[in-house]
Amino acid sequence: MLELLLVMLCGLSSCVLAKDLEAKGRFRSPVLDVNDKQLVLEKNQTLQLNCRGRWDLKWDFPSGVPKDYPGARVEESRCGKHASQYCSRLILSPALAQHTGSFRCRYVHKQRKHTSIYVYITDSQRPFVKVQKEIPDVVYMQEGKNLVFPCRVTDPDTKVSLIKFPKHKLGTDQRNVIWNSRRGFVIRSPTYFYVGLFYCETVINGITYSNKFLTHRPVNKIQDVYLNNTGLVQALQGELLALNCTVTAEWNSRVSISWTYPGQANSTASISKRITKSKNNMVFYSVLTIHKLRKADKGVYTCNVASGPAKRQANSSVIVYDRPFIRLKYRDRPVVQAYAGQKSFRLSPKLRAFPEPEVIWLKDGMVAAEQCSRYHVDGYSLVIRDVAEEDSGVYTILTGIQQFGLYQNLTLSLVVNVKPWIGEKAVAVHDPRTVPRSSIQALRCTSQGVPPSRIQWFWHPCPPKGLSPVRLA
Repeated sequence: MLELLLVMLCGLSSCVLAKDLEAKGRFRSPVLDVNDKQLVLEKNQTLQLNCRGRWDLKWDFPSGVPKDYPGARVEESRCGKHASQYCSRLILSPALAQHTGSFRCRYVHKQRKHTSIYVYITDSQRPFVKVQKEIPDVVYMQEGKNLVFPCRVTDPDTKVSLIKFPKHKLGTDQRNVIWNSRRGFVIRSPTYFYVGLFYCETVINGITYSNKFLTHRPVNKIQDVYLNNTGLVQALQGELLALNCTVTAEWNSRVSISWTYPGQANSTASISKRITKSKNNMVFYSVLTIHKLRKADKGVYTCNVASGPAKRQANSSVIVYDRPFIRLKYRDRPVVQAYAGQKSFRLSPKLRAFPEPEVIWLKDGMVAAEQCSRYHVDGYSLVIRDVAEEDSGVYTILTGIQQFGLYQNLTLSLVVNVKPWIGEKAVAVHDPRTVPRSSIQALRCTSQGVPPSRIQWFWHPCPPKGLSPVRLA
């Protein structure tokens, strides 16, 4: 008997536990009092929905129901055994055509746990949920995504046609062109054919109603970003700085240009923009201007370009000087050396100046470039081509910024080294000369070169007559 009682108690306990688990599983998401996935009401009827769940509940309405709509009312209560559940009743009266859409009941603190029902509120004078004005709505074509013409209807049985302007009617094959009364027309693989003006059309009681849409295919490809001053920009305090960022992009591109610069927090710069069109692309301009530079304006200026997910940048560094200056000094020493026969030699002292100075090179007191066609000025340097001995001399660089009365000179000496050579070698007789024994002979050696060469004499005895060199096998 005791065993039977224990079995009954265990069975009862398991039953209660099972029911409790079933209840918990059932209310993992809120539950509506209707089993259908959609409801169809007529205009001005009352919509009433009841929702039950384990925690506090909240209703989400279609976009056509204003937050302050006086006809929408929600009643909250505790329900179920021991009032352990939460109940919420939604009352919408009168229900109007624009209220058509999805009504969702969800937990307050668990938004993903929800249940919903789609409600059609029919109105013969308003077949489309949205009453459109004369200006068409814009729909966007994005690569790899469906194109949707959102002409939702208030009655699921409404017959709607999709027409491309002016009179090209598209068929719905339910594969690429799909009609969905809750969404509108869905194009699964849109091509360039779907760029243009389209409209959804239906006829109710002999009256034609339509929703118009203009498709736009956004392009995000940035072809080029160009800054008029790239690298280093030097300027004087108080001068004008103008940086022009030019962006070329494909047609239909929407490009955003912004600047990052040192004085941004104090708004020291003014920015102007404009757009031009050509046959092949769009050109966007953004000009950053600072009318009077300050020392605080030195730093990196960045033009930031964005077109959808595509992003590009262009940078420029700006240095602001207090006053103009010339700093001229030797690169190594005042005397430099070259070698005759070199293809080129460069005289290049260290020079820093701002603004850009005028430079003239002198050789032995005369303008170097006027003395010889082998001399030419490259930047601040004097380049000598095909170096010769006569290029030795005294060279002077004259630098000046005339508008500020700044001048500075520097003199260098160039020594051209010449490889030594023996004059007698050019006229020497290859056959040995015979002279009388015990006679006195004078041998002469004449040498030239820079620096002067050092001469040394060496004597080698001749081998005995009749003997020949021994060859080793």
